[in-house]
Amino acid sequence: MAQSVPKTGVVHFILDNSLLLIGGTIIALVWANLNAEAYEHFAHSIHFAVNDVGMVFFFALAAKEVVEAMLPGGPLASPKQAAVPIFAAVGGMAAPAGLFLLAAYLIGDLTVVRGWAIPCATDIAFSYLVARTVFPAGHPAIPFLLLLAIADDAMGLIILAVFYPSGALAIGQLALWMAAALAMAWLLRRQRVGNFWIYLMGPGVLSWIALYVGGLHPALALVPIVPFMPHAKTDLGLFSDKEDKRHDTMNEFEHWWKAPVQVVLLLFGLVNAGVPLSAVGEVTWMVLGSLVIGKPLGIVGFALLAGVAGFPRARGLNKRALVVLGIAAGIGFTVALFFTTAAFPADSPHLDEAKMGALLSFLAAPLAIGVARMWRVWGPAAELKP
Repeated sequence: MAQSVPKTGVVHFILDNSLLLIGGTIIALVWANLNAEAYEHFAHSIHFAVNDVGMVFFFALAAKEVVEAMLPGGPLASPKQAAVPIFAAVGGMAAPAGLFLLAAYLIGDLTVVRGWAIPCATDIAFSYLVARTVFPAGHPAIPFLLLLAIADDAMGLIILAVFYPSGALAIGQLALWMAAALAMAWLLRRQRVGNFWIYLMGPGVLSWIALYVGGLHPALALVPIVPFMPHAKTDLGLFSDKEDKRHDTMNEFEHWWKAPVQVVLLLFGLVNAGVPLSAVGEVTWMVLGSLVIGKPLGIVGFALLAGVAGFPRARGLNKRALVVLGIAAGIGFTVALFFTTAAFPADSPHLDEAKMGALLSFLAAPLAIGVARMWRVWGPAAELKP
């Protein structure tokens, strides 16, 4: 049975706005600065359970959205429809990464190069909230940002798997265990098994073992398994309430795990966000600057490049709107924080500085709102401005 999450009231508001994650982050920051030793002992004790096990389900839900976006009716179903946001997503990852690498070269510290992917991240939930605040309902900037974030997530999963192995690669063991996982998932799909728990406990566990013993990050364990789950034939759109009425295996999986994943994110913030406020340093500004400056530069630049290549933007999605949503996409937070823990070991002097940059990327929210107000990118009339 899917878990029942109230659609109205305080619980719904907390879950929809990822307030548990924010709460965990605030507690971690306060605790780490009041009693660093006690905080480090606590965070270390549950770090593996949260980052390597609990976050499996966070990335699984991200994979589910990518799979559905490719179905008929989804934003990735039509290459022509998806071209501009995908171009923008590529630019929104390439520009921040380039700025970060340039900064590493300029400061003469190549030990920070491993953090190049941290500013590539976009926190889909918080960016979406900002876009929904800035733009009126029905404005093309909102679905554009959602599609961009989905593409960003998909490419981010690839980057995490390829560039941030969790240990020494053991290709033979990885291939052996993963082949068994995919074969089992294929057989379950072929037999039309509809219980998502069987996919989790069977091929999901095998996939986790494959990544763990193979040297890749086990948090990605369900990413190759989720596409095998029976699912609907069409996409209703990201965050659509109508999905609550769908009971295919993939949606049942989301219905059950949506609330528990918010608890996982609370623990994720609690375990990873506890940094001393004195940790602000060069890497902090590198991460923050690459996100807040690089994201809008890359998104706007590549979106315009897509137009030159013959792929038109949606009517009403003008340059000012692109800049605002590009700034909103600079909120890296959750995924940026995860990339930080993957990029730098626990004893790295750059870890806390990079974490602080990921946390401070929240500043992109008031910046996007402020720019939107200044340019009056706030209502339907904004669609008429060049």
